[in-house]
Amino acid sequence: MSHPVFSLDSLPHPIVQAPMAGGPSTPALAAAVCEAGGLGMLAAGYRPPAAVAEEIATLRGLTQAPFGVNLFAPPGAPADPAALTRFAGRLAAEAERQGAEVGTPRHDDDGWAEKLDVMARAGVPVVSFTFGCPSAAVVAGLHDAGAAVWVTITTPEEAVIAADAGADALVAQGVEAGGHRGSFDDARPGDLGLLALLQLAGAVVELPLVATGGLATGRAVAAVLAAGARAAQLGTVLMRTPEAATSPAQRAALEGSAPTALTRAFTGRTGRGIANRFMAEHGPAAPGGYPDVHHLTAPLRAAARARGDAEAFNLWAGQAYPLAPDEPAGDVVRRLAAEARAALREAAARVAS
Repeated sequence: MSHPVFSLDSLPHPIVQAPMAGGPSTPALAAAVCEAGGLGMLAAGYRPPAAVAEEIATLRGLTQAPFGVNLFAPPGAPADPAALTRFAGRLAAEAERQGAEVGTPRHDDDGWAEKLDVMARAGVPVVSFTFGCPSAAVVAGLHDAGAAVWVTITTPEEAVIAADAGADALVAQGVEAGGHRGSFDDARPGDLGLLALLQLAGAVVELPLVATGGLATGRAVAAVLAAGARAAQLGTVLMRTPEAATSPAQRAALEGSAPTALTRAFTGRTGRGIANRFMAEHGPAAPGGYPDVHHLTAPLRAAARARGDAEAFNLWAGQAYPLAPDEPAGDVVRRLAAEARAALREAAARVAS
């Protein structure tokens, strides 16, 4: 049996790029992070298996460094059909406003088996999972292919489940994080802040922890490293970089200071984004049910994004998004790593005095 060859200790800088499925993720962004000394990630979510394989090949043409790919774990039970019908009716006016049609709900697994096969055949160094924990058999199969397996967790209970399944590291996602909550069960999404989660997860498992959620400065990176994390995973802070495929309307929204909020309005799964009209009007009525609701709203969101209507699509962002810089991704990684080291030295000096 092969063993995972990637270790967080091999990174020149303890910084991981969050995968950011649905737009910002690109091979260029992942390569820039890798070349700067961090771990770049590709997002397999929403992408056809063949497209994922192509992006892996493209990334390998841009960097020789290790990288990761993130997969969505299969969803839970389908949404209530009656609730979906009611929500679809509610979206009719929104569809007319956007010049689009309400989508057709379906309950699919995002090409789970095919994407696992892509990961194994491509020899991806790190395979991470969101929305659930793969089975021990799946983890073992990826280990046989030489991959390190990471699982996103939002509670200490999820940390134990992932450890028991054989995970090599855990991505501890605090409630401050932008985008979807990585909880195993969206009916009970973890609502712990990042520092609390690091302490609680670290008390029940001995796996390396990668901290994510609201991290936008070197001091924030230093804080999670001091709290026991082996690396910091950064998402929103990279969304304004030229390498990210963030839409123009969302780039503009990231320059503002509107509050963020949690909602199921866009996909039927809890996620954090910049508050806007769609969230306010449809959030209270949105049923839980991913990816069924995602498929309902996808055409409306795509039309709004194309029109530049930032009030009508998901502006995923973490709570510290106003600090996201407009600079190359590699510069962000190197700067935050240097600032984190300086902050840790300052903190150590204060403790010593």
